[in-house]
Amino acid sequence: MRIVLVSAVALIDPEGRVLLAQRPEGKSMAGLWEFPGGKVEAGETPEAALIRELHEELGIDTWASCLAPLTFASHSYDDFHLLMPLFACRKWKGTPMSREGQALKWVRAADLRNYPMPPADVPLIPILRDWL
Repeated sequence: MRIVLVSAVALIDPEGRVLLAQRPEGKSMAGLWEFPGGKVEAGETPEAALIRELHEELGIDTWASCLAPLTFASHSYDDFHLLMPLFACRKWKGTPMSREGQALKWVRAADLRNYPMPPADVPLIPILRDWL
């Protein structure tokens, strides 16, 4: 089975809310909410992938020193296995804005369960909630 490495981040604002992005129409699992991030390209570290993705998708800049490894997801889908480190980040430059048509929402940890998410993301919720 093919293993896909995806890096994700819980951006945490000063009020302790987490940013979720909604998968746009036309993508697999469209309409579901997820932590921002994306595929790790060949020769890229998970941190470098996140820095690149956050700039491309949200127009913000952060640094590897501001990405704290929190937990990870390991989940088998029908045609691939997803391995996804989840980092926590409280420091970045700029205001997150949708650059790829995805809806964005700042959500309190206690309310994360109210947002339908891909199966790999769901087990991350209690870990993040307990950590915040």
